[in-house]
Amino acid sequence: MKIYSCCLKSEKNLFRHSGGTGLDCGGEIQMAAEQKLRGCRGQILRYFVLGILWESCTAQIRYTVPEEVEKGSFVGDIAKDLQLKPLELSEQGARMVSRGKTQHFILNSRKGNLVTADRIDREELCPGAPRCFLNLEILLEDKANIYGVEVEITDINDNKPYFRDEEVEVKISEIAAPGMRFPLPEAFDSDVGVNSVQSYQLSPNHHFSLHEQSGTDGVKYPELVLERALDREKDPVHHLTLTASDGGDPVRSGTGRVRVTVVDFNDNAPVFTQSEYRVSVPENVPVRTLLITVTATDPDEGVNGEVTYSFRKITERTSKIFQMNTVTGEISTTENLDFEESALYEMEVQAEDGPGLLGKAKVLVSVSDVNDNAPEVSITSLTKSVSEDSLPGTVIALLNVHDRDSGENGHVMCSISENLPLKLVKSYGNYYKLITAGTLDREEVSLYNVTVTATDQGTPPLFMNTYIPVHVVDTNDNPPTFGQTYYSAYIRENNPRGASIYSVVARDPDSEENGRVTYSIAEDILQGSPLSSFISINSDTGVLYALSSFDYEQLHDINLLVNAQDAGDPPLSSNASLTLFILDQNDNAPEILYPAFPTDGSTGVELAPLSAEAGYLVTKIVAVDGDTGQNAWLSYHLLKATEPDLFSVGLHTGEIRTARTFLRKDALKQNLIVAVTDNGEPPLSSTVSVIVAVADSIPEVLSDLNRLAVPEVLSEDSLTFYLVLALAAVSCLFFGFIIVLVVFRLCKWRASQLLRSGTSHFAVDPDSEFVGIDGVQAFLQTQIQEVTLTMGSQKSRLLFPQQSHADTLTCHTICEKNRPLSASQNILEGKEDSNIFQVLVHKDQEDQTHTLQDTEKGNLQTLYTPYLGSGHGSPGKHRSHELTTDSKVCISKRSNGP
Repeated sequence: MKIYSCCLKSEKNLFRHSGGTGLDCGGEIQMAAEQKLRGCRGQILRYFVLGILWESCTAQIRYTVPEEVEKGSFVGDIAKDLQLKPLELSEQGARMVSRGKTQHFILNSRKGNLVTADRIDREELCPGAPRCFLNLEILLEDKANIYGVEVEITDINDNKPYFRDEEVEVKISEIAAPGMRFPLPEAFDSDVGVNSVQSYQLSPNHHFSLHEQSGTDGVKYPELVLERALDREKDPVHHLTLTASDGGDPVRSGTGRVRVTVVDFNDNAPVFTQSEYRVSVPENVPVRTLLITVTATDPDEGVNGEVTYSFRKITERTSKIFQMNTVTGEISTTENLDFEESALYEMEVQAEDGPGLLGKAKVLVSVSDVNDNAPEVSITSLTKSVSEDSLPGTVIALLNVHDRDSGENGHVMCSISENLPLKLVKSYGNYYKLITAGTLDREEVSLYNVTVTATDQGTPPLFMNTYIPVHVVDTNDNPPTFGQTYYSAYIRENNPRGASIYSVVARDPDSEENGRVTYSIAEDILQGSPLSSFISINSDTGVLYALSSFDYEQLHDINLLVNAQDAGDPPLSSNASLTLFILDQNDNAPEILYPAFPTDGSTGVELAPLSAEAGYLVTKIVAVDGDTGQNAWLSYHLLKATEPDLFSVGLHTGEIRTARTFLRKDALKQNLIVAVTDNGEPPLSSTVSVIVAVADSIPEVLSDLNRLAVPEVLSEDSLTFYLVLALAAVSCLFFGFIIVLVVFRLCKWRASQLLRSGTSHFAVDPDSEFVGIDGVQAFLQTQIQEVTLTMGSQKSRLLFPQQSHADTLTCHTICEKNRPLSASQNILEGKEDSNIFQVLVHKDQEDQTHTLQDTEKGNLQTLYTPYLGSGHGSPGKHRSHELTTDSKVCISKRSNGP
C-alpha cells in the first residue's frame, strides 16, 4: 500500500505538471492510469501509456480553473503552449474570437496569459452537468491560424443542500407493521460530485429510523422506516427533522421538517402501471400539448382507493415547463421546448390515495431536435481590400460557422459562387478561409460582393447568406492606349500662332495616379530646328498647338510621335504617330515672268506689223503662281487698251492676239494693261503693261523708241516705298518743329535776360505794371503783332493789329528808317544779304525779342508774334510800316492804363 501511494503521488505530480503547461487531458488520463497501473512495477509502463494519451490530447489546448475565482486570475500560458514568446504573440495579432456570447476569459497579449474576465459560476453555466467545459478560440491575425482552447470549470462547495418544501407530511396508518418504509423528500444541491448531497440524518425519536437507498444514477434517496407500531389515539402526529449533508470541505447541510400523521387503516398504496415512463417529443410542439398520461391503481375502496397525482421530484426550471393534471395524471407543456437548452427532462411523479399512501414512478421526457435554427456565420477576420496582383491563396477573410441544432441539423456546409476567382477552404473546426483562387483584374471587376451561403443538412435545410465586400486595389498593370496607332490632322498655312491643331486621347483603365495620363511629343529636328519650336502639346488634355505660322510653299507635312505616360510606379507608356498635313491657301499673287521690264534702261516694246490680220499672235504673257491646286489656276484679262477692240487676250493661255486688222486711224503705239488672276478665294491678281508698236518696218519703230516712255505702273512694292517715304517726311517735319520750338523758347529766354540786364534804360514796376523809357511811362498790355512780307508789292510791310485806344511810340533814338525794303527785288537779283528784323514786344513785365532772318531766296515770310494776353478794342485793324534793309526797327506797343 505504501508503494502504491508513492506511485500514485508521482502520477498526480505528473498530472499537476502537465496541467501547468496547458495540455491537461482532465481526469480521463488519471482514471485510465489508476485503473490500468497498480504498483511500482508498472511505473515505466504507466509513463509510456501516459505519453501516448498525452499526444492524443495535443490537438487542443486544455486548462482547468475552479469556479468563483477572482477576476483576472491566471488560467494558462498561451504563448508558452503555442511555443511563442509574448512579444511574438502580440506582433502576430493574437486575439480571442467571440461569437456574440459572453466571454469569461481575457487574453493578455502582452504577457501571453489567459486570465478570467469575471467570476465564473459553474452552477449557472452547466447546471446539473457532471463536468463543465468552456470552449474558446485564439486567432493569430497575420497567418489567419485558429487554435482551440478548452477550459474545464471545476466545482467548489459553494452551495448547501436544500429541500423544495420546508415541511412535508407523511401519512401512516396506525396498523402499519414495523419495518415498513415510507419515502421522504429528496434534498437538492447545485454542486456536483462530492460537493452534492452525500448523507441524510433524522432527528432522534422512538418510532422511526432513517434508511438511505441509492438509485441507478448513484443518487441517495431517504426513506422513513417504522420501528414501532403507532397508536393514533396516543400520538396522532409525530414531528421529525430531516438533515441533508454534502461531502464538501467544509461540510454544508440543509434541513427540512417532516410531519408524520397517523391515519386510520389503509392497507393498499397506489401502484403505477409502469415504474418508469418514457416519451420523446419534437422541440417544436406547441404549448399545452399532452405529452404522456401516467396511471396508478389502488385496490382499496372508497376514499382509500381515490388516487391523486402530483410531481414528487422536479427541478424548479422543469416545473415551469411541464404541468400535471392531479386527477387524470396527464402531463402537458406550459412553455416551448428547446432542444438546444435541454435534450432530456427527468422527473418523479407520485400517486396518493385518500388516507395518504403513496406510489411513485419516474418520467423521462426526451426532446428530439428539429431543424429550427438557421446557421450563423460570423466574420472573425477580414481584409477590406486585396491587391489585384495578389498571388493565389491570399487570405481575405476568416469565417466561423455555427448552428445551434445538433446532428445533421447542425452539420453546416459553406459555399460561394463558382464563377468567382475566390474560394472557401476548410480551416480549424468550424472555421473557413476565404482565399484567392485565381488572378484578379481590377479593370474587369473592382468590387466582388461575395455571398457566403451556409446551409445545414436538416429537413428541410435552412440556410443563411452573409455578404462580404472584397475591394480590389489597383496596380499599374495597364499602359495608356490610344484609340489609333496612326493619326492624321490638317491645318491651313498662315495659321495664327497658338492655334489648336488636333486632340489625341489615350485611355488608361487603371485608377487614380495609375490612370492619370500625361502627353508629350518625341523630340526631333525639323528644317534644322527642334520640333518643339513648331508644335507643342498640352500635357493634361492632349491638345496640340502650333507655335509658328506654317508656309505650305516651304513645308508640306510634319511627322511626329506622341507619347502618353501614366503616373504609376513604375510608369507605363505608349506611342502613336501623327502626320500633320499643311493645306495651301491663296497667299501668293501671280508672278509675271514675261514681259519683264528691262534692267538696262531700254524700253521693252512688242512689235506688230501694220498688215497683221485678225488673230495675229503679238506676244504671250507668261506668269506663275507659288500656290498649288486651284489657287494656281491663272486666268488673263485685258483691263485697259488704247484701242479696246483691237486686241484680245486668251483667258487661259495669256496670248495677246489682234482682234481685227489695223486701220490708218489706229495709233502706232498701243498701251495694253493685262491682269493675271488666280482661282483662289479670295482671288489675287497682278497686272502688266504691254506696249505694242505698230509699223510696217523696223526702222519706223526704232525712230519712235526714243519718244516712247515706259508707263509707270504702281506695284505694291512702289506703293509701299512711297508710304515709307511719306512717313519719313512727316517724322522729319515733326522733329524739325520740335527743334524750332526749343530754339524759339531759348531765344525768348535769352532776350528776356538781356532786357532785364539793361536797368539803365528800363525801370519795371511790378506793382503797377508800368515800364519807364527815358522818362516816359506807359501801361503795357499784350497785343498780337503780325509781320507780313509780300512779293507783289516790291516792298516789305509789317502789319500790326490796331486798337482804338492804343498809341504807338517810336523810339527814334533807337530805331531809324533809311530806305524801303523790296523783298521781291532782292530775290530776283539773287542777293543774299542778311536782313534782320527785330521786334521788341513788351508783355506783363517781360520783354521778348523775335528775330527773323531771311536766308533763302524766293521765300515769302510772315512773322506772327504770339498772342500773349488779352487786349482791348478791335483786333481787326492793322497798320502797315515799311522797313528798310540794313536797319533795325524797334516798335514798342504801349497802351494807356484803363
